[in-house]
Amino acid sequence: MKKTLARSAAAFALAGVAVLGAGAPAFADGPAVVDEPDTSQLNNIWTFAPLGVPVLGLVQALQNVPGRLLPS
Repeated sequence: MKKTLARSAAAFALAGVAVLGAGAPAFADGPAVVDEPDTSQLNNIWTFAPLGVPVLGLVQALQNVPGRLLPS
């Protein structure tokens, strides 16, 4: 019983050291500061997406489908 208790305590201690050691590099420099994204080029029809899908670009792409599928 004492041997099992000693082994479980040692395993618990090693696991704690491994968890704390793995997290240490992430906290070494403090929190990361992220700038705002550059949105200056998001004004064309392919990137304007009020519904999560570039609506106008999708419509233009769907209009081109029949001409590309059917040979002229």
